[in-house]
Amino acid sequence: MLKDQDRIFTNLYGMHERNLAGAKARGHWDGTAGIVEKGRDWIIQTMKDSGLRGRGGAGFPTGLKWSFMPKESDGRPAFLVINADESEPGTCKDREIMRHDPHTLIEGALIASFAMNAHTCYIYLRGEYIREREALQAAIDECYDQGLLGRNAAGSGWDFDVFLHHGAGAYICGEETALIESLEGKKGMPRMKPPFPAGAGLYGCPTTVNNVESIAVVPTILRRGADWFAGFGRQNNAGTKLFAISGHVKNPCVVEEAMSIGFEELIEKHCGGIRGGWDNLLAVIPGGSSVPCVRGENMRDAIMDFDYLRGELGSGLGTAAVIVMDKQTDIIKAIWRLAKFYKHESCGQCTPCREGTGWMMRVMDRLVRGEAELEEIDMLWDVTKQVEGHTICALGDAAAWPIQGLIKNFREEIEDRIKAQKSGRMGAMAAE
Repeated sequence: MLKDQDRIFTNLYGMHERNLAGAKARGHWDGTAGIVEKGRDWIIQTMKDSGLRGRGGAGFPTGLKWSFMPKESDGRPAFLVINADESEPGTCKDREIMRHDPHTLIEGALIASFAMNAHTCYIYLRGEYIREREALQAAIDECYDQGLLGRNAAGSGWDFDVFLHHGAGAYICGEETALIESLEGKKGMPRMKPPFPAGAGLYGCPTTVNNVESIAVVPTILRRGADWFAGFGRQNNAGTKLFAISGHVKNPCVVEEAMSIGFEELIEKHCGGIRGGWDNLLAVIPGGSSVPCVRGENMRDAIMDFDYLRGELGSGLGTAAVIVMDKQTDIIKAIWRLAKFYKHESCGQCTPCREGTGWMMRVMDRLVRGEAELEEIDMLWDVTKQVEGHTICALGDAAAWPIQGLIKNFREEIEDRIKAQKSGRMGAMAAE
């Protein structure tokens, strides 16, 4: 269990003032100039040593990502872009940072931008986040008024500007290159890589795109030291992490915990347990809607970190948006709903995704009603494999994985429904 003094986000629930005075009282903006003074190499090395892996879903080492930026400018400006387009179903962690603890993000942006030789940062905010935008803009205005942003930001000798950019509610713009396209005023469509953003990103300039949580934890890591942060969690899965737990638990919540916490401990301590008890647990999607679901009995002893969920359970930590489903859930219908979401949000650039997401949704639609042949289950699996890994960005994978998880873990339920429909028992089941 994470101790209170080890929490980075001390105002996650908005119990204290979110303004600058409140943030300073909680230890933020403390000696920021001193951190910058230690230099780029020290900052990037400390971030590498801390073991922080990106909190946006992919889990790429943050310090390593920063080190890809050119050391010396070739005349082009460099940019930090913060991905606040939190549109993954089930994910609502960054929202709490922006509306209750926005100064962690702004201070992190200053330090990270300095480390990457960037004088400008853009925060790309999800279109539906209206109140979050207001809170963030108020915090940015306050920082300009107090000299923490702008020329000689926070007395660091570094000139630094932050701009908020509101999206228009497109899930695809959470993908880093689609986000860059959208920032430039074009359609949000992913770019081919290479070139990677660190070489040619926003306006063709060196750019790093980072998740809100990845940037917001930076100042605290640099103040307390890499060893402190690396002390939480298992090797290669370091630090504290925000978990957003929703669904059939007694108390859904967003909570900061140590990485590698056990699933049962996380649910019991913070959510008051599963609705109807542990025997009523059907399935869990452990990392936002794009990772495969896991059967409840396999999840109970799970360790909540990147490597365990991927290696042992064939799923993933993703954004740590834990979606819990009890035995009253129609699991086939739940996955159909996700298939419908990905079909709707596909940008249509790549043929496998444009055609495949619609195809998968329509087959899922029939599986929900049981109006399909048993052979179609394997056919659907084959289609997911033709979409997965064959698209420019990961939306194709995100659309395929929930369906793969369903077929792998709940094949019997699908088959039973098809057989029930064929034998005319479906009407009787529905009447119950």
